[in-house]
Amino acid sequence: MTLPASASPSVPIGAPARVPFSVPGVASTADAALACRLAHAIDHKTKPPGSLGVLETLAHQVGMIQRTTSPAIDAPAILVFAADHGVVTEGISAFPQDVTWQMVENFLAGGAAINVFAAQNGCALQVIDAGVAHDFGTRAGLTDRKIAGGTRNFAVEPAMTAEQCGQALAHGAALVDALPGNVIGFGEMGIGNTTAAAALMHKLTGIPAAACVGAGTGLGPEGVQHKGRVIEAAAARHATATAPLDVLATFGGFEIAMMAGAMLRAAERRMVLLIDGFIVTSALLVAARLQPAILDYCVFSHCSNENGHRQLLETLGGKPLLQLDLRLGEGTGSALALPLVHAAVNFLNRMATFASAQVSGKH
Repeated sequence: MTLPASASPSVPIGAPARVPFSVPGVASTADAALACRLAHAIDHKTKPPGSLGVLETLAHQVGMIQRTTSPAIDAPAILVFAADHGVVTEGISAFPQDVTWQMVENFLAGGAAINVFAAQNGCALQVIDAGVAHDFGTRAGLTDRKIAGGTRNFAVEPAMTAEQCGQALAHGAALVDALPGNVIGFGEMGIGNTTAAAALMHKLTGIPAAACVGAGTGLGPEGVQHKGRVIEAAAARHATATAPLDVLATFGGFEIAMMAGAMLRAAERRMVLLIDGFIVTSALLVAARLQPAILDYCVFSHCSNENGHRQLLETLGGKPLLQLDLRLGEGTGSALALPLVHAAVNFLNRMATFASAQVSGKH
């Protein structure tokens, strides 16, 4: 059964209302004394300095996040947010909208890539209906936080009302409050959400739309060009939407807004944030425009093969751990990066020092 979107917004097109959301405070992880202690602990392991490469940087980052030289990974979880997008009516996807709810069913049946990767790495998986155009009923394994049956078509009107956007952000934050652990990965599912992500990137960075759009679920060159034109026209139509939350409400999706709210709360709680691909990174872009210190908490899992992701990572100063040509979403990159976070923490905690192993150090 398809659910209708809620009533049209009361504000005129191009004049977004203020989004009612109290942005969590995110403190920088900067601590010069702790940074020195962590560097000393890492450099005095039985190895040449720097020889574990990025794992050393990662161990240092997790230690700074957790404010200790003995960090730990506790109950990691991946949250997969699903929602539909009204902009699909513009012909910007190679797949029909029904694939969103069908893939949610696949998640619930344990048949998706994220199910496999999360299970093999001992990571809890939570699937959230943020706004899918389908009635799932009460289902084991599905968290119902549906705002509406998909956003509106942002080529015509703002994707969300300010109230809907605020509600999505708040739901995301509340979901994090219910988690027991200290590591959270983010994933998504939503036909049309690469278009929403590219629109957010274009509006918040000023990068031309043509450099932000990609194949998504498999568009050809003409389809990609059409997607770029849809975004350019929508950006001109909603030119007055410039503040981060206004841009999110105008061009984003319910799943993107919930991820942004969850990221902000997770950073406030000093959790490690595993950032997946292009859509997840677009949610982070919004969060970082609100609280720049959130980037201290982010582990960038991989660089997606979706056009625009590399440039978006560069804009945020993110250095991806993996380059696997992934463009699936679902949080798969987050799950694949988790073992590297474990490795970084484990070498810091368990590897012998030159002194303890009675091994001669560097002259």
